[in-house]
Amino acid sequence: MPKYVTIGYGDRAGYDKTPEDIRNAAHKHDRQLLDEGALLGIAGTPVQVRNTLDAKVETTSGAFMSSSLPVAGFAIIEAEDLSAAIRSASKAPCAVAYGVVEVWPLEQSR
Repeated sequence: MPKYVTIGYGDRAGYDKTPEDIRNAAHKHDRQLLDEGALLGIAGTPVQVRNTLDAKVETTSGAFMSSSLPVAGFAIIEAEDLSAAIRSASKAPCAVAYGVVEVWPLEQSR
């Protein structure tokens, strides 16, 4: 079955103003995904890594990309197709709590 990477963006303010029953349903959905074998996580502090021409590893603390909302979490899910992955992502806490979830098809390296 195809795999998808989802990246959730959201902040505490949006989460807090979302009705508790909607938040609880979103967390229940996440627990169901975990039970089905999905990999879910809360975003920590990112580190940028560069190693131009394999000559010197350089790191910079912080995100490379910026958004009006911080990255809040991620998941790797399986779904029948992109439409099914979008339906699943639409139930995530970030999607229902004034945030957004990106869905990226995960194409296998060969």
